[in-house]
Amino acid sequence: MQQTKAWMKPAYLILYSSFIILYLVSCTNTKSPRERISFNKDWSFQLGNVEATERTFDDSGWRTLNLPHDWAIEGEFSEDNPSGSNGGALPGGIGWYRKTFPVSSADAEKCIFIDFDGVYMNSEVFINGHSLGVRPYGYISFRYDLTPYLKFGEENTLAVCVDNSEQPNSRWYSGCGIYRNVWLTKVNPVHVDLWGTYITTPEVTTEKATITIRTAIKNSNKEDVEADLISVLTDTKGNQVASVSSSVFIPKDSLGIGNEGIELKNPKLWSLETPYLYTLRTEVRIDGQVTDVYETPFGIRTFEFDAKTGFTLNGKQVKIKGVCQHHDLGCLG
Repeated sequence: MQQTKAWMKPAYLILYSSFIILYLVSCTNTKSPRERISFNKDWSFQLGNVEATERTFDDSGWRTLNLPHDWAIEGEFSEDNPSGSNGGALPGGIGWYRKTFPVSSADAEKCIFIDFDGVYMNSEVFINGHSLGVRPYGYISFRYDLTPYLKFGEENTLAVCVDNSEQPNSRWYSGCGIYRNVWLTKVNPVHVDLWGTYITTPEVTTEKATITIRTAIKNSNKEDVEADLISVLTDTKGNQVASVSSSVFIPKDSLGIGNEGIELKNPKLWSLETPYLYTLRTEVRIDGQVTDVYETPFGIRTFEFDAKTGFTLNGKQVKIKGVCQHHDLGCLG
């Protein structure tokens, strides 16, 4: 009997220790309430100048396709096309994209955004007939807030008009349409703003790196909040190497800024031979409840340009070998 008790005691310790480890792992790997959903599939497309902004518009006869999409490359090469040989000799014109999608009633308290990685060019975006804005430039990503115009628990329709009819407008082939990915982002009212983390490393040596973190937190509520901001630094394997926390006051329907700093010993420097990346995991809590988790990968390195020695990376001279390569059409640009 004495031997049985002696055996059970370490067994209990092992089980207890395992429980503690699992608990800590679950705490440091809190699932993000943020959702970023690919919005590339099942769009309807029509080439031509039509009025297709309203949700009730009948697009059943339109072509169904997945993004990214370029309608110019589907056309015929001709020196008579307005783009000319300098624009790739392919047609431009006006095209419309539409996508109908449900929005759950369970998301009624969320903030919902649509993110476009690139549309060429002169795009106007509509949700349920409401114009969200015009983006003339074709080489930039942009975001619109869908929340005020959504019908929760119903079908909603997103429409995008792309106008690349005024040619020539580029010194080489640009393409036409929604040529990059589209994302639907869902967040809680208190969340890290778009591109809301700004990380710098003002002091870097092989022994120590000073990391400064500026975090913009958006409060879409109608009342002020006090948020807990927890910043956790992990290595390339996901292991925590440092952390810092602070409190941020955020006025209603406004931004609050958190400024934090981390001192990291023996940092692994980013280089051409070893492009080592850390990840900053930003967690926002209100009254102990996680409202957002946002991750930012970054590298730690130093660089300098000098008129005599040229470019140095981490104290070593590096020759920069540049190429003129555009975003599409392979080696031709």
